[in-house]
Amino acid sequence: MAFDKTAFIEQVKEMTVLELSELVKAIETEFNVSAAAPVAMMSGGSDGPVEEKVQTEFDVIMTSAGQKKISVIKVIKDIIGLGLKESKDFVDNLPRAVKEKVSEAEATEIKEKLEAEGATLEIK
Repeated sequence: MAFDKTAFIEQVKEMTVLELSELVKAIETEFNVSAAAPVAMMSGGSDGPVEEKVQTEFDVIMTSAGQKKISVIKVIKDIIGLGLKESKDFVDNLPRAVKEKVSEAEATEIKEKLEAEGATLEIK
């Protein structure tokens, strides 16, 4: 007797979550396997706990220029290296990324400089 995959898949589609859970447990018991094993292999198969990725690159997003728009434009000009007109256009079209993929220290420094002039920023 040949195994009918299509019929089996249709039966699985009609199962409740509880029934699926019981099916997985029965298969694990019958064949002495674990459904979690492929996940461990895909993550490098390490025996220890999976390490969380530490964010090393940050984006500095300016959401508002605040009350001292001219001061903010001057700081943007210095940070990005744009001309005065381009810096004004930049500030006029917020929210925008001031710098992308920078270190945490650089992102914090940029944020502090602009916040000192009244701008509102986010680091993502």
